[in-house]
Amino acid sequence: MTPSTESDVNNHLKSIELDELGQKLGDVASIADVELSDGRLKARIEFGLPIERAFDDIESEIGEKLRSLAGVEDVELVLGTTIVAHGVQRNLKPLDNVRNVIAVASGKGGVGKSTVAVNLALALAADGARVGLLDADIYGPSQPHMVGLAGEQPVSEDGKTMAPLDALGLQVMSIGFLVDADQPMVWRGPMVTSALNQLLHQTNWQDLDYLIVDMPPGTGDIQLTLSQQVPVSGAVIVTTPQDIAAIDARKGLAMFRKVAIPVLGVIENMSTHVCSSCGHEEAIFGEGGAERMAEDFDVTVLGQLPLDANIRAQTDAGNPTVVSDPDSAAASAYRAASRRMAARLATKSKDYAAKFPNIVVEGAQ
Repeated sequence: MTPSTESDVNNHLKSIELDELGQKLGDVASIADVELSDGRLKARIEFGLPIERAFDDIESEIGEKLRSLAGVEDVELVLGTTIVAHGVQRNLKPLDNVRNVIAVASGKGGVGKSTVAVNLALALAADGARVGLLDADIYGPSQPHMVGLAGEQPVSEDGKTMAPLDALGLQVMSIGFLVDADQPMVWRGPMVTSALNQLLHQTNWQDLDYLIVDMPPGTGDIQLTLSQQVPVSGAVIVTTPQDIAAIDARKGLAMFRKVAIPVLGVIENMSTHVCSSCGHEEAIFGEGGAERMAEDFDVTVLGQLPLDANIRAQTDAGNPTVVSDPDSAAASAYRAASRRMAARLATKSKDYAAKFPNIVVEGAQ
């Protein structure tokens, strides 16, 4: 067998399908400094997503697949991470100090979207990213309660902007911090849009890799307007297996595509019920809703999450599953979904707007 060359190794590296991410290595990472000498291979791999906690497993997987090449006996890899900004809708500019905005949406309420959003944010943070969480559900803000900040208020030093609140390693902002918990939000669409824009643009986000936006449920005028005014790098659709939820989720997916926002994938929540007594799993809401939608729209199923009483209890206590029970099967499912979500975003086009200087013409007559 002809010994492999450095070019062969580089091409093979790019084509490796990573089990952890469901993506080819060349799509989510840059490969540099490939050297092959006397059977010893060295390479540097820079990932475009936070994946440090899985470096050992990924290094073992890559090494095993590289040793199948002729002439490769020993593998030395240097793994790193660089998270960059990705493109948003063409008529919008990315937010200052926020590299990527990811909208978590559903076609209808009651599918556990907010629980999924906060656990995805916490999973990204646990993997080493700087993450913010914006509660955009103006009519029913639940994130202050879910992260243990109910009753807290943001501070404004200049009377114009607000500092986000810190909770569980996240930077958090919500209309729930600014109004009484029992006060109904009887606002029409323009007022809701204005309020969200203020929360988004007048919050002093601090160097975020990702801002997870917990969108209001539905696909009406408010959701469409927000999708057109918020600079979003990608969207995630949350559904449950049953057909009635998937029907509405399909509308949400189609809405994002209409406004040129990439759909990173679908998350099926409450995929199976886990009995708290015996641990038996049962698909009480049916099966296959997310898979059928993913196939019809050519998107990825990012994860299938369980319906577990512990998830509800932990979230109600302001200590969601990913941080309160990190070794549980449910937390593992959230982490896997967040990594696949970040990996899908890493394959998208990058945003270079921030790299271009402002050009000022002086002395024009």
